[in-house]
Amino acid sequence: MKVLWQLFSAFFRIGCFTIGGGYAMIPLMQKEIVDNRHWMSEKDFVDMLAVTQSVPGVIAVNSAIYIGYKTKGWKGALAASFACIIPSFVIILLIACFFHQFKDNPYVVKIFAGIRPAVVALIASSVWTIARKMPFSYAALIITTASTLLIWLCKISPVYILIAAAAWGIIYSRFIHPENHSSC
Repeated sequence: MKVLWQLFSAFFRIGCFTIGGGYAMIPLMQKEIVDNRHWMSEKDFVDMLAVTQSVPGVIAVNSAIYIGYKTKGWKGALAASFACIIPSFVIILLIACFFHQFKDNPYVVKIFAGIRPAVVALIASSVWTIARKMPFSYAALIITTASTLLIWLCKISPVYILIAAAAWGIIYSRFIHPENHSSC
């Protein structure tokens, strides 16, 4: 029961202080899950991010479900995901009820203008954290650069990039380097 409460408490705090979406929460989650609680290693955390970004759904909730399940099974997954969702739900509900009264207020406009760069910084921090933890290889650098350019310049959907990367990963592990392949 103590671990369930810790999961709920950790993800409730993460949900409360995450402004800007799932990617902005990654530094908070890493600090809580990897550094403070030691529920997973940095390598496992980066792997978890890859998995939770690749499946449909919100990265924050996907991550909460993954970590909760890995820590305490289905009860942990439920506790962590509900804790992550509750703050956003309440905040959006309050905004929906009262925002129309304040949307033209110059202070509210300035607050949102100030929040935007902070969100960009949080996302950049997440990218840097993940990139630092990845083992360097020229192949990874080429794939990252090519993916970025295809999305940015050629306007190719990230969905196609993910499908191609998954297909390449399967081909690579099954046929090119089958000795590294471990069956499920």
